[in-house]
Amino acid sequence: MKKIYILSDAHLGSWAIEHRRTHERRLVSFLDKVKNDASAVYMLGDMFDFWYEFKNVVPKGYTRFFGKVAELTDKGVEVHFFTGNHDIWCLDYFERECGMIIHREPCLVELYGKEVFLAHGDEFSTEKGFRFLRAMFHNRFLQRLLSMLHPRWSVWFGHKWAYRSMIKHKVNGETPYMGEEKEDCVKFAKKYLATHASVDCFVFGHRHIDTDVSLGNSQVIFLGDWVSKFDYVVIDSKAIEHKHYVEGESKEV
Repeated sequence: MKKIYILSDAHLGSWAIEHRRTHERRLVSFLDKVKNDASAVYMLGDMFDFWYEFKNVVPKGYTRFFGKVAELTDKGVEVHFFTGNHDIWCLDYFERECGMIIHREPCLVELYGKEVFLAHGDEFSTEKGFRFLRAMFHNRFLQRLLSMLHPRWSVWFGHKWAYRSMIKHKVNGETPYMGEEKEDCVKFAKKYLATHASVDCFVFGHRHIDTDVSLGNSQVIFLGDWVSKFDYVVIDSKAIEHKHYVEGESKEV
């Protein structure tokens, strides 16, 4: 029986990750492990720490990752890529060169008879400062202005911004799970269930916390990340499982 895998937040290329090549190889190793029993792989955003794609230029690097994704899609495995707040600036390179399916909005999908809501998660933040930054990042006029800069400067600026964000979280620590009444994704899920009671599971990235929350007959899964936690969800005809990848083996979360 084929399986479906879901992961997020690898932040490939981050200047805050000391051994970036090793980091990329670990992700590639996981994709290589699942390639023969996967029917689809869903990547829920922030797979890159910063990705800005120009019309005729893309950032260098990530050769092993792109090669492995192309191998999966060539084998007939669907690879779905959800844009996050670090890699929203993609055009058609992922689709044209690697065969990925791009999602720019959250979506509800049926996977082995289960209704699963998938999203990066930043869409539901109510924090005013973050909402302001997100609006700037999605502003087409500001995107055009950035595109007018030489990649040497615009890509440098993007990586510098992402680096400061990562270091800030390392110094201050990730905000732990704040409870059902304060977590924006959980609040959204509760509201959504009021009109879509048949949803079996919500899967979110973005928060870098590996937590599962029961909501009656449904559940919310917060994927950890692929920087330090290496979490993923696997779905087959029998169950939805939240697991932790450890150098060639997987463990239950």
